Amino acid sequence: MQFIMPSVGKWIAIGLSLIIGAAALYLRARIATPEKSDEGYKAAKKKRNLLMMAGVLALWLCSGLVLGCFSLGSRVFEVAISPTRMDILGFSVSSTVFIAWVVIAVLVVAAALIRIFAIPRFKETPRGLQLLLETAVGAISNLTKEKYGHKNEGLASYFFALAALMVGSAIVELFGVRPPTTDLSMTFSYALVTFVLINVYGIHKKGVKGRLQSFTKPNAVIAPFKLLSDLAVPISLACRLFGNMLGGMIVVELIYYALGAFSVGVPAVLGLYFNAFHPLIQFFIFINLSLTFIGEAVEE
Repeated sequence: MQFIMPSVGKWIAIGLSLIIGAAALYLRARIATPEKSDEGYKAAKKKRNLLMMAGVLALWLCSGLVLGCFSLGSRVFEVAISPTRMDILGFSVSSTVFIAWVVIAVLVVAAALIRIFAIPRFKETPRGLQLLLETAVGAISNLTKEKYGHKNEGLASYFFALAALMVGSAIVELFGVRPPTTDLSMTFSYALVTFVLINVYGIHKKGVKGRLQSFTKPNAVIAPFKLLSDLAVPISLACRLFGNMLGGMIVVELIYYALGAFSVGVPAVLGLYFNAFHPLIQFFIFINLSLTFIGEAVEE
């Protein structure tokens, strides 16, 4: 790291942005907030919001100008499709696979601690953490029940576990680690399990003969095309999830690279979206498509 002496104009810009930011936050704190029923409540709230935005923007500009005085050398924007590999006990393992193991271990330990200490006994009227967990479990259960039917316990358990794994895998990016969902081999493994479930539930419902006969409906001529369509399901699911998650990671990295010294806070805010809300959207799409394919396999 090398310090670059700023020019006089840059010193002035740093000082002005710092003074403006501090003054805006100070003035915001001085504005009293009336009661909601008072006439001046909306006007005071609007002034406070505008001053907060001005203060944060000025301080963000000041931080970017200050960090711009330090040089980290030449930077090259580079994103590898395949993750790096690492040696563990003499075996070459993908870094994303190792991270997935870590996420699974954390989820198992967290589940055990919650069950033993936080919720030792379930209450009839859930509150707090129990209410949150029951709401999440109920949402997955209702979704699988809507798509598949009442015999959905196995599917609900699988998709809830997969949701926890996917969200946990995405959150690790907040710590500067490449998430497992940006590895095609990992997303293909998720899709492969779905492919197995499609055929297991189809055979369980119709039997082996009925499952094979479903490829010949309405005409035996289309059997090869339906077989190819089924074989393409895991590839489609894997590539869809992989592309969306990798795209989110590239967007955050690209913005961080493009903004340079002014990237303070911006990638973090975007990271909250791409590592929390965005994975939930992708999981919702993944589970809906999976349940649709399973529903097609069991329908008469």
